[in-house]
Amino acid sequence: MARSLVDLLTLHASRQPDRTAYRYLVTGDCDGEIQDISYARLAERSRAIAAWLQERGLAGSRVMLLYPPGIEFICGYLGCLSAGVVAVPGLPPHGRSQNHRALLRMKRLIADADAQVILGGREVIAALATMAEHLPELAEVTCVATEDIPDEAAGSWREPDLTADSVAFLQYTSGSTSAPRGVMVTHGNLLDNERVITERMGHTPDVIEEYDHELFVSWLPVYHDMGLIGPVLNAAYLGVTATLFSPLHFLQRPERWLTAISRYRPHTSGGPNFAYELCLKHATPELLGTLDLSRWKVAFNGAEPVRAATLRRFTETFGPAGFRREALYPCYGLAEATLIVTGGSVHAPPTLAATATASEAGSVDAAAVGSGRPGPGVTVVIADPERQEELPEGEVGEIWVSGASVAKGYWRNALATRQTFRAGLAGREGRFLRTGDLGFLRDGELFVTGRLKDLMVIEGRNHYPQDLELSAEMSHWALRPGCTAAFSVDVEGEGEQPVVVAETAPEAVGESEKIIDLIRGAIGEAHGVPVRDVVLVHPGTIPKTSSGKIQRRASRAAYLDGTLSLVGGPETS
Repeated sequence: MARSLVDLLTLHASRQPDRTAYRYLVTGDCDGEIQDISYARLAERSRAIAAWLQERGLAGSRVMLLYPPGIEFICGYLGCLSAGVVAVPGLPPHGRSQNHRALLRMKRLIADADAQVILGGREVIAALATMAEHLPELAEVTCVATEDIPDEAAGSWREPDLTADSVAFLQYTSGSTSAPRGVMVTHGNLLDNERVITERMGHTPDVIEEYDHELFVSWLPVYHDMGLIGPVLNAAYLGVTATLFSPLHFLQRPERWLTAISRYRPHTSGGPNFAYELCLKHATPELLGTLDLSRWKVAFNGAEPVRAATLRRFTETFGPAGFRREALYPCYGLAEATLIVTGGSVHAPPTLAATATASEAGSVDAAAVGSGRPGPGVTVVIADPERQEELPEGEVGEIWVSGASVAKGYWRNALATRQTFRAGLAGREGRFLRTGDLGFLRDGELFVTGRLKDLMVIEGRNHYPQDLELSAEMSHWALRPGCTAAFSVDVEGEGEQPVVVAETAPEAVGESEKIIDLIRGAIGEAHGVPVRDVVLVHPGTIPKTSSGKIQRRASRAAYLDGTLSLVGGPETS
């Protein structure tokens, strides 16, 4: 029985050495340059990197991975696992002034993880050499381009002494509600979550054969859990082929995603809700005429609120290209549970539940979307976070999770580990992970409603910002889906009052007053609360996490500081 992904990589390299493990579309286009790597070559490169790490006595230490999108990251990641080293995926600095936010995050990660080595691509390592002024921490860190590690090093690789409890990597949270924390994901956690993904998404041996091992297409960032644990590592777990390309190439031309699905005909592909909205914006008749999406069986949607309106419009728009409503696959997960917690049923359409949120666009589009059922061996309960008691079906409370996929805790943070990973529940054995997310269960299916810490209490009533955001977005065509932040500010003598910040399409610049009135009216009618302020901002300027979640606290801080990129004011970048 496999003890780790390292064992499975060895198995696949032995049984199917020539099979393509990963195919990378260098330009994002199916007819552009393509790089690929077989399982035999993947094992060789991973072992060469592992041997280099082993020779320097780094087993158990932390190694940061800073790569552009591509196959070399996967070799580096699996090289760390093959050496018994703790991998720390990161985002390399890029863009203007090397991207201040990425530099700041990298500083934090190097310090928190106490990384001794940085592995990266040649260009990244060369760029790091010029950053001594901004990153004095690099003076204490060895930086290596893994392309320069020779294949011959693989001959000295030694199988690491791994157990299920050995830490495989630190998945730093994207910081939607706090400073990033390193989640300690063990080799046992990884294997268990890959098992759950395989079961929930129907990746059976028969399906793998039916699809001739072409299981995934993905543009998702590999330094983030959804892109890494899902398409990349589930491919390595099963010994199948994944087609990958850069998130930037997807954002530049979203139709590349659908074109790749049409070309390679995978079983599974997905992303956050905003990705489906971007595809809808670029759905021309010419594009639809070139697509065949009939083989796409699992179109997973997670990491941010799943919108009923998006699911409906995507099905209606791409139905003529063979897309089926049953392929829509809402799911829920988080880094602290490795990744997936619940997922939909393959071959069944998503479940919708009526909510209090309503608008002129109709109650169906405002319905809550079910995120599926827990995987085998995963327990989900809804708890009252104050009393730490289980709530009955249908009541909203905090989502608590237990099972072998729940991570070991936070790296070097015993207090946060105890508060988040060691919750006790009256009448239940064992410990639970407190997710900080709110939701309810209905007929065994999970419906996610919001974040516990984002909850607004206005005039004694609880309001979820997601509900206000949805009402706002549905009030006018120019409001960008998934690009609205609702939060409260404390007004002296009046208590908490809601504020809405919304991105608008550039072509609607002359309609600002009308849009603001419509937002106020929609929220007042649906939720019975007056909005203190409505602020319209330029596209792409609302703070989001690396996985696309709205950062409401950061939006609130920018609002209070007067640093939002206001429509009608100067555009920031």
